[in-house]
Amino acid sequence: MLCACSGEQFKLEEAPPQSPDSLATRDFSASGLSSRTADWEPKIDDTQVEEVESTLKEALSLNYEEARALLGRLEYQRGNFDAALQVFQGIDIKSLTPRMVRAIAERTKQRKPRSKADTVVPNVMSLHSVSLLLEAILLKAKSLEELHRYIEAAKECRIIVDTVESALPKGMPERIGEDCKLQDMFHSALELLPNLWIKAGFLDEAVTAYRRALVKPWNLEQQRLATVQKDLAKTLLYSGVEVSLPPQLQVWGPTTPKSNIEEAILLLLILMSKVGIQEIEWDAEIMDHLTFALSVSGTFESLTVHIEQILPGIYNRAEKWYLLALCYSAAGQNEVALNLLKKACGSSEANQRPHFPSFLFGAKLCSQDPIHAHEGINFSREVIDLAKHRNEHFLGQGYKFLGMCYGAAARISVLDSERSIFQGESLNFLNRAVVNGNDDPEAVFSLGLENANQRNLDVAFDNMMMYSDMTVGSSGRGWRLLALIVSAQQRIKDAETIVDFALDEAGRMDQLELLRLKAVLQIAQQKPKQAVETYRILLSLIHAKEEHWRQDKKLGQAIGFIRHEAIKEKNLEREAWQDLATIYADVGSFLDAKACIDKAQLIEFFSPRSWHVTGRLLEAQSLYKEAFVSFLISLSIEPDYIPSIVSTAELFLKLGMQSLPIVRSFLMNALRLDPTNHDAWFNLGVVSKSEGSLQQAADFFQAAYELKLSAPVQKFE
Repeated sequence: MLCACSGEQFKLEEAPPQSPDSLATRDFSASGLSSRTADWEPKIDDTQVEEVESTLKEALSLNYEEARALLGRLEYQRGNFDAALQVFQGIDIKSLTPRMVRAIAERTKQRKPRSKADTVVPNVMSLHSVSLLLEAILLKAKSLEELHRYIEAAKECRIIVDTVESALPKGMPERIGEDCKLQDMFHSALELLPNLWIKAGFLDEAVTAYRRALVKPWNLEQQRLATVQKDLAKTLLYSGVEVSLPPQLQVWGPTTPKSNIEEAILLLLILMSKVGIQEIEWDAEIMDHLTFALSVSGTFESLTVHIEQILPGIYNRAEKWYLLALCYSAAGQNEVALNLLKKACGSSEANQRPHFPSFLFGAKLCSQDPIHAHEGINFSREVIDLAKHRNEHFLGQGYKFLGMCYGAAARISVLDSERSIFQGESLNFLNRAVVNGNDDPEAVFSLGLENANQRNLDVAFDNMMMYSDMTVGSSGRGWRLLALIVSAQQRIKDAETIVDFALDEAGRMDQLELLRLKAVLQIAQQKPKQAVETYRILLSLIHAKEEHWRQDKKLGQAIGFIRHEAIKEKNLEREAWQDLATIYADVGSFLDAKACIDKAQLIEFFSPRSWHVTGRLLEAQSLYKEAFVSFLISLSIEPDYIPSIVSTAELFLKLGMQSLPIVRSFLMNALRLDPTNHDAWFNLGVVSKSEGSLQQAADFFQAAYELKLSAPVQKFE
């Protein structure tokens, strides 16, 4: 057929193409049928003649379109995209589309071996011809793509998808690709269409195109199908456009994905299951995207399950333990994470190359918890040793974590001499971290915090001013620490001014914490009415946000993140009610104080501070036995809760002289936990005076006085 029209092909470029009817008439007469069949012509029914003539006209007109398709392909292969586009535009696809739909539908019906007579279907083009035309449309779209006309290219490509989907509404039959290239052309169009929409900037259309490729069985080979699923997940995750599922795809009822991120996670989980059963090859990108998606949604525990299911050989043991540690730490399970890091850095890996990230992460986790301070010192020293040989840019990080761990070790040290040594080492290494940290603001912040804890307030102030310059005043915790340092210098009004300035620059969570600090500063200035008003604003903001959290939860937005933020705000709300209870107790409004503490206990019943404030409230009403019970409940919840330890000692003092040894024991325990607690030093002076040790009492009172002069309104940590 193509050979018969090859001569016509060259004429097409020289003169305007003739109509299909003229071509059919000329080829029909040239065949000799009109002159050689005069003797049997009357025997043929007029209907048969018309059918034969119609069939020939259809076939010859198709030859004309095929000729253009072949010439356009040749021009495209040569890289002449403009010329190829000009040739393809001569094909009247709009008029051919219904015939192509009919041909695909008719010729793919239960394709079984048939007799030679059955293979010819009158007035229906062959699948080979359909494939050739689909290829022409596809190459036209690619030519437009090469010419950066992406919207036109996408529309052309969509014609292929629409045509085949109209003919095969239930999907592609099996084994259709054995006889023609129709399936290959269609698969190429399925993969190209969303990419064209992305290049055109129509991300919602791209998502729709990806979904069309996935909702029906189009016989895509497993690896190509996985690529489409991965690309859709990437688009849903990173496009920034929310494209809801159409009603016809919401077939899972309440488990239907409610957001882009949920749909992306579902796709990535399907891909991970395929990797697990080795249906497709391992693809690190799938794991990377799944990690991002689950991290954004806050479901880190789910991520650990999928990391543990990864087949051996993908990651070595240390890498796998490290990834699991990251997940557990992000989920708030630092103890589990630290145990995994100990395995990654332990004796079982002694013959392997040291896994530097595990040592670094272990040092960081230990620096955040004084209980693990001594383990952190070992981690940090290993980081420094490894950094000197192959990771010099991490040397400052090693010094920073080592200094932080020494500072934490000093705070839990029992011996004064040991504490003094650890404090000196902490400042030494933090200063080295600032020098070697390549302008690391976190090192400067840690140095300022350690100087503040050691009551080197002027140096700490300079450190935080440097930190503020490095962060361009964008850090809420930086402003908060600066305000606390200024409050420790007994410049309460200046501290409140700093907080007011920071409130305009801070993010939402920092803003709430700064509001609470402002109220505490107002209490320190003997302004209870202003403090109550500040707490009212704080609580109203928290309650307004709670409704927003509920709405986000209904919409399926990042549930894990919502849970984490909601917990932080609930804790802040509880602390606000506890502060209000303290204010009302101090002014003698016991009923209001009780109402506030009840609200705090509704949020968290087993809060040591709530029971401590309850004890102070009962003590103010001279209900000493009930107050004693409340302090004991507080200590049963948290044995090292210093305010309850000191309050219990004070209550023992009120009960009689015979309890002095017990009081001293309580106070020494409080000073072991916090050597800068001026209330403990003062009460220890009272005990020594009662015992007749006047010189010792004077020293204790002097220490209490000096520490109170440098005490912030809240703890620096």
